[in-house]
Amino acid sequence: MITIREVKTPKDIKKFIEFPLELYKDCPYFVPPLYGDEKKLLSSPRENEYSESVFYLAEKDGKTVGRIHALVQKQYNRLHSCSQVRFTRFDSIDDKEVAGKLFEAAEKWGKARGMNEICGPLGFNDLEREGLLIEGFNENSTFEEQYNYEYYAALVESYGFEKDTDWLEHELRKPEKKNEMLSRVAQRTLELNKLHVASTDLPKKKYIEKYRDGFFDCLDVCYSKLYGTVPLTREAQDEIISQFLLIVNKEFAMFICDENDNVVAFGICFPGIADALKKSGGRLTPAALVRVLKAVKNPSVIDLGLVGVRPEYQNTGINAVILEGLLSMLESGNVEKCETNLNLEDNTAVLSQWKYFSTRQHKRRRAYTKKI
Repeated sequence: MITIREVKTPKDIKKFIEFPLELYKDCPYFVPPLYGDEKKLLSSPRENEYSESVFYLAEKDGKTVGRIHALVQKQYNRLHSCSQVRFTRFDSIDDKEVAGKLFEAAEKWGKARGMNEICGPLGFNDLEREGLLIEGFNENSTFEEQYNYEYYAALVESYGFEKDTDWLEHELRKPEKKNEMLSRVAQRTLELNKLHVASTDLPKKKYIEKYRDGFFDCLDVCYSKLYGTVPLTREAQDEIISQFLLIVNKEFAMFICDENDNVVAFGICFPGIADALKKSGGRLTPAALVRVLKAVKNPSVIDLGLVGVRPEYQNTGINAVILEGLLSMLESGNVEKCETNLNLEDNTAVLSQWKYFSTRQHKRRRAYTKKI
C-alpha cells in the first residue's frame, strides 16, 4: 500500500533530502545539491507574501519510494494573471502508481488554494534547478541542474502532463580556429559605447557587494520575459548570494559597465564543482570542502550561469565582449570545456552565439503542464 504524507518533522526532512541520494547512489551522472541548503529550505517557514509550499513523501511497505515539492509562486501568478501551482524536487522509483499519488497530492494541494494548472519541474525562481531531463542521460550533470533517470518522462506523461517548453544544453570547447573579428568587434563596442569591464582587483565579497544591486537590477530587466521567471526580492537575492558565494570565482564573473559604473551587461560563470560533491552526497565535509575549493581555484570545467544585456545595449555588439571572455578561458589551457546549462529552445539570440565554439548539443530538459 502506498501512503503520501506531508513532511513535518526533522526525521521527515532527513528522509526527503536523502531519498535521491539513495536512489542515485550508483549513478555516476547525478550531482547532489548542497545538503545544508536543502535542509535550510525544508526547515524554513513555508508561507510568506511571495510564495507558499508543501513537501510530500511517498512510502510503500514502510520504505520511502518518492518525494515531491509543490509550491505556489504568488509573484508569478499576480504578474501573469494565472493560477499556477508548480512542482519540483520530484523523485520516484520506477512506479507509475507512486508517481501518480505524488502528483495527485500536489494537484489537490494546489486546487485547494484556487489553482487551475500544475506545471514543472519549476522552483521559486529561474535560478533554481528546473526542467526534467529527457535527453542526455549518459552526460554528467552540472551542480546547477538536476539529473533524473530516463523513466521519469514516462511517469510524468502517464499522469496527463504535456510539454510546455524545452531547454537545450550545450558543451562548448575551443574552436579549431578563432574568429579574429570577434576580438575587434568586442574592443570597438566598448570604445563606441564608452563601456568598460569592471575591474576584479577588489576582494571577492567587496566585489560582489559593489555590483550586486546593478547586477540584480539588470538581471530582472533582461530575464523579465523568459519562461517562468519572477523579479527577485531582496531576501531572494541574499539567499542566492549565500548559496553561491563559496563557488564564485570573480575571475569568471564579468560585469560590463557604463561611464558611471552602472551594470549594463553581465556574464556570470561558475567553476564546475560537480565531481567535488559526488562522494559526500552534497555535504561539505572537510574532504569535500578541500575538493570544492580546489575546483573553484583551478577549474577544468566552467558552468555558464547567467548572461544578460540591457535592451538599450542589445544589437550593439556587446555580446562579443562576453564571448571573447569565454574564448579566452578556453584558450588559457586550464579550462577544457564550458557547459551552457539551460537555454530555451526558441531563444535563437542565445543559441546562435555558440557557433563561435566547437559545440555539441548534448542535453534537453522539459517543463510540463496540466490543467486541474
